[in-house]
Amino acid sequence: MVLRRSVSFKLGVLVASSIVVMMVVLPVLSWLLHHQLVDEVDNRVDEAKAAFQSELDDDLANQGFTAAIMASDTDFRRALEASDAPAARALAQVFATSYPEMDIVLAGNDGRVLTQLGVTAPPEKIDSITELAGVVAGGDFQGVIRHGCERPGSTAPPAYVIAKAVPGAGSVVVCQPFGAAYLEDSASKIGVELAVFAGTGRGEPLVTTPRYPVNAHPTLGEASTLAADAGTTWAFSHISPRGMGGLDVVSALDVGKVKDIVMKNLLYAMAVLLLAAIVSVGIGIRLATSMSRAIHRLKNAQKSLEQQDYVHVESIKTGDELEDLAVTFNGMVDNLKQYDNMKTTMGKYMARKVMRHLLEKKMDMGGEKLFSTILFTDIRGFTSISEHMDAQQLVGLLNEYFTEMVSVVMEHDGVVDKYIGDAIMVVFGPPDPAPDDAIRAVRAAVGMRRALVALNERLVSRGMQALRTGIGIHSGEVVAGSIGHEELRGYTVIGDAVNLASRLETATKELGVPVLISEDTYRLTKDAIVARAVKEIHVKGREQLVMTYELQGLKGEPLLEAPSPSAPAMPGPATTA
Repeated sequence: MVLRRSVSFKLGVLVASSIVVMMVVLPVLSWLLHHQLVDEVDNRVDEAKAAFQSELDDDLANQGFTAAIMASDTDFRRALEASDAPAARALAQVFATSYPEMDIVLAGNDGRVLTQLGVTAPPEKIDSITELAGVVAGGDFQGVIRHGCERPGSTAPPAYVIAKAVPGAGSVVVCQPFGAAYLEDSASKIGVELAVFAGTGRGEPLVTTPRYPVNAHPTLGEASTLAADAGTTWAFSHISPRGMGGLDVVSALDVGKVKDIVMKNLLYAMAVLLLAAIVSVGIGIRLATSMSRAIHRLKNAQKSLEQQDYVHVESIKTGDELEDLAVTFNGMVDNLKQYDNMKTTMGKYMARKVMRHLLEKKMDMGGEKLFSTILFTDIRGFTSISEHMDAQQLVGLLNEYFTEMVSVVMEHDGVVDKYIGDAIMVVFGPPDPAPDDAIRAVRAAVGMRRALVALNERLVSRGMQALRTGIGIHSGEVVAGSIGHEELRGYTVIGDAVNLASRLETATKELGVPVLISEDTYRLTKDAIVARAVKEIHVKGREQLVMTYELQGLKGEPLLEAPSPSAPAMPGPATTA
């Protein structure tokens, strides 16, 4: 009863106090109105500043990405070296389509413009633009130019320009114009009118949005400034964004509607407050009693839920939303308990990475094409080993072996697709491919070989036979998806790349090497591994021969083992796998 009395008493005091406060507030209503208006304006201006800066940062990041890619791309270099304007334009068109607001200029080694996209009045040579003179000599430029990529003296708006030299080939110039279209697009997103000024927001603006009140533009200080124009009150403020050196952006917010809304809201609030105070004094304490009881029960149930103790709320009979809330809470507890049990169970039968993917996305019977790296590993001579062991010993050995191997796989973010007897199929990539999938696969293979050495030491110390394994790795396109019956599916990958990885694992026995990788995987990982060419092999189902490489270790680390003298050091006659 202490809690219920406390809530009832506080509610009564609050209601009574609101009447007293209302009487005190009336003389200072106008003062509050003014300050509330200023605060509201400042909040909206701050939001506009943050939104504009975010938009600008994204645009400049895209611009920098575009310039860097074009300057480093070998196809661009060839086109510039050959002064092949159509080829250069075709390559640049990809970026112009992705970022239509940007202007692109490509120049030859002498600075002469080969082609341009989006530029109305391009210069004949980029070094006719003073700021870009050093680019022809091999330097780079990044900053604001008053006329952007257009020729000097044009009426083009200012632009942020990134120019990069392509040594021995030419130059790439990417411009982000701050024109009326750019400002209008930004203004529509952040809800203010915008103008760009040279310097600190004084003088005539360089560019404005159509509704920007130029005639009302005041001399701005650090804080927002109010000014009237044609019966409308505007709040002007500096945005001063980063990345527009030498330029200032000024926002103008129409506060007439805000002022009216604030006034109406205050008047309505006073009227509602008076009415609510009179009514609530009579019913407040009664409501507080039942509310406090329900809240107390919900609070206790919530504390139990935080400790993952899935208990229901005690029965609440209030006949209102609190009762509905209790029912909903109990349903949520049941669902959470079921979901927690499901995650715990699923986590034992599939990779958590795949489990999260299946839980977060609605999977259908279709699939998706993904580039991945597949690893197969198998215990050599396992049939012979199993003949000398009973079932319990055999399962124990397999579990010990799988534990060591899968621990390495999980360490490198691989996904165990399936166990096939004593073999393991691992995929690196699906359901969320990454650029370093192949690197992680070869690192996992090296880790598995080293883990096998440690496992064999323990097995031999127990008087058991050491295990020998083969590992095959291939990188290629697979189809990944939820495959199976409508009521029983499994997430897996299929395709020629999977078959080839399996064939490579089989070929390790014939070629006498422990780890065999395909040429596709070798190309993706050659900078990080130590490997030697073995030979070309013929794989069933493929007409072309497949070049194979023995993975000997990672660069900067001890080799796994010396190259097998029985295996050919260079490609020899094709072997069928």
